[in-house]
Amino acid sequence: MKDSLALLLVFAAGICLGVSDMAPEFLHLPWLPTVALSLLMVQVGIGLGSRKDLPAIIKSLHWSMLLLPLSTIVGTLTFSTLALLLFRHESLKDVLAVGSGFGYYSLSSVLIAEIKSATAGMEKATQLATIALLANVTREVFALLCCPVIIRKGKGNAAISIAGISSMDVCLPMIIGRDGSKSQLLPTAVFHGFILELSVPLLITLFCQ
Repeated sequence: MKDSLALLLVFAAGICLGVSDMAPEFLHLPWLPTVALSLLMVQVGIGLGSRKDLPAIIKSLHWSMLLLPLSTIVGTLTFSTLALLLFRHESLKDVLAVGSGFGYYSLSSVLIAEIKSATAGMEKATQLATIALLANVTREVFALLCCPVIIRKGKGNAAISIAGISSMDVCLPMIIGRDGSKSQLLPTAVFHGFILELSVPLLITLFCQ
């Protein structure tokens, strides 16, 4: 719980810095989040590569692992339809396009803006892309806060599903534990995120056309 609260406080501090215009100029560089995420992935990769049981983890990959990402996709899209209760002016396909980001806020918002601008105009495309950005950022923040709690309750697959695409990067250290105590979840988490990453452009293109 302490880790979750710390992440929430850091996130809130970032918002405050952004609103107050007190953040140093270099923090606004568009490529900085990519560099930070890349460094995190390097750290995760080093930890994975140094494990003695890495060959066993690779051998544990099985086709049945598809069931978890498929369940995440079906569950996310099913509950995304409930958003129509709030966004009644939006079409079902647009709402499903927003849900199809699965936490991949950068790619989903860009794809929606590009595809919808050709069919619905720039203003409508920008509005929907903004909703997608906020919705998927919220999912990732929610995952960062909840994954440690859910993992401690022994619900590893539930934590992976909630994390969405971030199960293979940002949320991965939380899922497997800082000490690697839950390393048995590593193949499932990475495979889950990989399948979702492949599905994002396919589903968004389908729903935006």
